[in-house]
Amino acid sequence: MVRIERDSLGEREIPDDVYWGINTARAVENFYISRRQINVYPDLIVAFAQVKQAAARANRDIGVLDRERADLIDRAAQDIIDGELHDQFIVGVIQGGAGTSTNMNFNEVIANRALELAGRPLGDYDYISPNDHVNRSQSTNDTYPTAVKLSLVYAMGRLTQEMRLLRNSFAAKGREFKDVLKVGRTQLQDAVPMTVGQEFRGFSTTLGEDIDRIEDVLPLLQEMNLGATAIGTGITAPEGYARSVIRHLRVITGHPDLHNGPDLIEATSDTGVFISASSVMKRAAMKLSKICNDLRLLSSGPQAGLGELNLPAVQAGSSIMPGKVNPVIPEAVNQVAFVIAGADLTVSFAAEAGQLQLNAFEPVIAHVLLQNSTWLRRSVRTLRINCVDGITVNGDRLEQQVSTSVGVVTALMPRLGYLHASQIAKEALRSGRSIRDLVLAEGKLTEQEIDDALDPADLSGGLFDTGRLPAMTPELIAQMEEQLDAADRRDQA
Repeated sequence: MVRIERDSLGEREIPDDVYWGINTARAVENFYISRRQINVYPDLIVAFAQVKQAAARANRDIGVLDRERADLIDRAAQDIIDGELHDQFIVGVIQGGAGTSTNMNFNEVIANRALELAGRPLGDYDYISPNDHVNRSQSTNDTYPTAVKLSLVYAMGRLTQEMRLLRNSFAAKGREFKDVLKVGRTQLQDAVPMTVGQEFRGFSTTLGEDIDRIEDVLPLLQEMNLGATAIGTGITAPEGYARSVIRHLRVITGHPDLHNGPDLIEATSDTGVFISASSVMKRAAMKLSKICNDLRLLSSGPQAGLGELNLPAVQAGSSIMPGKVNPVIPEAVNQVAFVIAGADLTVSFAAEAGQLQLNAFEPVIAHVLLQNSTWLRRSVRTLRINCVDGITVNGDRLEQQVSTSVGVVTALMPRLGYLHASQIAKEALRSGRSIRDLVLAEGKLTEQEIDDALDPADLSGGLFDTGRLPAMTPELIAQMEEQLDAADRRDQA
């Protein structure tokens, strides 16, 4: 069974059991490119439905949409917010037209769901029209960027939650390994001693800094341009609509700080906030990748490498070498970071390429930013669960390395002088004797003076205060994990 729908280009047969219409059908034909539908990003679907719901309520309030139609559109949008009909959003993530195909996909699905709720046949657009009713007082050019920004607020908010859990895991390892001495390294060469706990504390601290930077961007994403319509002049948007729609969107989303920009013409053409969002995710990804590089180096071996750490064995590492286990979790996170770095360049090009009053390339910006936030969040999660939480140390190896390290001579430099300490270090490397034995044999320092200088706490700069490390309660961790699990279940559905 089919129904006939018409647009300015002609008519088309549409399957009678689908909620999308002719504009969506044309977009699917025109943009058979990525083979990825916009419904792969549930945050975008929910955010766009919330924008349409707010618009229906605002249009009702100012009297340009009757209560019956407004309420039907409101109910249809709520169904989508609640997780229904997501399979009806089928246009590709890569599309021409600055997001018009996505906007019309929503207009058609909401119109037809509203018709169904009214007991009318799908496609009865004389009663509820995708353009005249669902899209009333709107343009793609204000609804699309608003929905994209709102979806990023949701997605990046969950990303920071996942990063907090990983930060907590690194901090827990910092406390666990706070007394384990090791040799620090600079430029891959032996340096001075430190503790494994200090190393993991550093990982925890750097993640905290990246959480802060991401949260700095979230308020910028809450500046919208609703009511701007086509280019920011507000043409076809009645007096009072812009104020009303923002007020309703705040209530619907639970984000009271949503607001319109002071200059809607500028807000319609500007994509600077997307550059900022991309930049902070790239920063977090690069730093996380560096941590993964460190974990791979520190666990290298197990016999011929550094072999300081043991990463959990999660799968066989070779189809030919029996018993080989590779650091596959950090490797996967590295690869996500590479993708995010490339996507950051895509956002930069797309933001620069907009002309005059509109940027036509927001669809690719939305795609890569939503993909980045999703992939980064999932990689942070797998790193925490499948790697960091199960890391152990090779205590005997670390003790042996510290006891024979010539780096400890640095602690004696204030007493011996730089040149003399250098000569002792060279002799230790040549002879294989320990720094302690060589200095003691010279008779210039007493045994007690040497022991005081080489005290483990002093060598590592003093065993650090574990109170400085963040510690989440088990109840808070369980609550955050349940929230994130629910989001993953929704994404998979």
